[in-house]
Parts: sequence; C-alpha cells; structure tokens
Amino acid sequence: MSESTMYSLKYPIGEFEKPAQITAEHISQWIEDIERFPIRIKELTHDLSTEQLKWPYRPRGWTIKQVVHHCADSHMNSLMRFKLALTEELPAIRPYFEDRWAELEDSLDDDLSYTQMLLEGLHYRWVKLLKSLTADDLKREFVHPEHGQQFSLAENIGIYAWHCNHHTAHVKQALELKGES
Repeated sequence: MSESTMYSLKYPIGEFEKPAQITAEHISQWIEDIERFPIRIKELTHDLSTEQLKWPYRPRGWTIKQVVHHCADSHMNSLMRFKLALTEELPAIRPYFEDRWAELEDSLDDDLSYTQMLLEGLHYRWVKLLKSLTADDLKREFVHPEHGQQFSLAENIGIYAWHCNHHTAHVKQALELKGES
C-alpha cells in the first residue's frame, strides 16, 4: 500500500487547517458539528454486530468500537481543557497516551450503548458551554506541553469539530472496507 493511500486512510478528510481568521460563522458551524456528533455516530453504529465493531478503518488502525470509545475519552479531556482555560490563566493541560487508552478494557468493550449515553450527555454539556462563550472567552488559551504551543478556545472548537468529522469518516471508512483493510 502506498504512503499516500495510507495517509488518505488515516486522514480521510485531511488534517485540520486553521483558518487565517476565525469568524463567528466558523464557530457556529463547528459547534453544530460537535453537537451533531453523538447522533451521527449512533446512527452509524447502532445496528452493528460484534464482528462489525471489530472492523478497522485502515491497516493497523483502530476498530470501530475503539474509535467510538476513543471519542468519549478525547471529548471528556477536551471539555476539561475548556473549563481549565475559562477558570485559570493560561493553564498547561495534561496530555495523555490515547493509543494506550485505546487498548484498555473499556475501549475494547463490544457494548457501545454506555459510551453512546456518555457522548450524548457530554456533548450536551459541552455544547451548552460552547454556545455561552463570549468573544473574550474565545480568545482565552491553554498551553499544550506536548506541542509547546498555546491554543485559543476558538481554535480548539475548530480542532474538535474536525475531530468529530475525522472519526465519523473513520467509522464510515471501516464500514466501506468491511473488515478488509
């Protein structure tokens, strides 16, 4: 398999590209993407068999169930990062080893119903918070020590809208490949 094919399987919608100027329209669309994510994932996965949940989205990639469980882990971390940035001055957030988390027992569970409930509740609260942010709030930042960079909340909304769409595309891709990655 070529390197470009592996890249397109890993990043089916491409990598996140921050707009030169983040507008209110960007923020609105991104929040809508985040809000719709639990419904979109549930629609894609609710009728899948245990065998289908084990289909990877690319060679040596996560399975459908690992992707869904990862999204709950990642989005919980993101909500906490937003709250830290809103309540502290330039906090350093804590990174985590998402690849290791994806191998833990709860990320290998064939029952997605609890993760779906978690995503629904989490996204409800997250979107409620995001919709309440002022222009000044959107400028608040946190430091990601893994990258040594500061990220604004406005940019982070875009990153997580991309994350939602990225992993939705992974699930769709796994279903198209039917376990034959």
